Amino acid sequence: MKKNISLILGIILVFIILGIWVLSFVRMPYNPNEMNISNRFLGPGLDRDHVLGTDNFGRDILSRIMYGSRNVLLVALVSVTLGSLVGIFLGALAAILKGPVEKIIMRIMDGLMAFPGILLAMMLVAVLERGIKDSIAAISIFMVPVFSRLVYSMILDTENLLYIKAAKSYGSSKKQIFFKHYIPAMLPRLITQFSSSMGSAVMIETSLSFLGLGIQPPYASWGLMLSESRQFFLNYPYLAVAPGIAIIITILGFNLIGDGLNDILINRGSNHE
Repeated sequence: MKKNISLILGIILVFIILGIWVLSFVRMPYNPNEMNISNRFLGPGLDRDHVLGTDNFGRDILSRIMYGSRNVLLVALVSVTLGSLVGIFLGALAAILKGPVEKIIMRIMDGLMAFPGILLAMMLVAVLERGIKDSIAAISIFMVPVFSRLVYSMILDTENLLYIKAAKSYGSSKKQIFFKHYIPAMLPRLITQFSSSMGSAVMIETSLSFLGLGIQPPYASWGLMLSESRQFFLNYPYLAVAPGIAIIITILGFNLIGDGLNDILINRGSNHE
């Protein structure tokens, strides 16, 4: 059996970001929001006090990258968790109850899926307010149809299997069948989707912050750091390098884990056939 390179590489990349996240609670070199105009635009260097340099307000970039990891991972984890729970519930409700309930729920999900993720999030944030709570709410709503359609399709695919029919013939309730049979069968796919959705949530959050619709100044956010570096990019390109690399590593890591888990799942399924 070939080693799953995608999964291994994804885990390494995610652990790098998690390491930065953990260190942000232990010790940061400087206060991420502390301004020091006399230290503006100090270049990066391992032999300097500011390893990654300082920005246009003299704030330490490394400290802001570390603090920004808190916000990015918090938004991604909470939004995907909330969206998945609501999506699983609605998808299961539609697939099990059928009839008018199925039509109403799935038409709503189809309507939400018709919008690209970032566009839907921008529309929702515009209706709500700008900030971390509203970013979580907007991304959560985008995640609901992703998980609901996944659960809906998987239940329809498995409801005619022999062991499901046997459980129904023995008088098991819909609730018992869902938790004892459907959930274990769906769990690998749900874990894979959760990992991939984390990458999508990070991308949407950083995009919202870049556009000024997410986390607001002076708090650190990778997307906001990229946005603030635009006007100085030609003279001080290092301002965009650190947050750009952090975003790429995080999104790529979660996506590689999702792809790796999906490959394992496909191989396992083909071996059983």
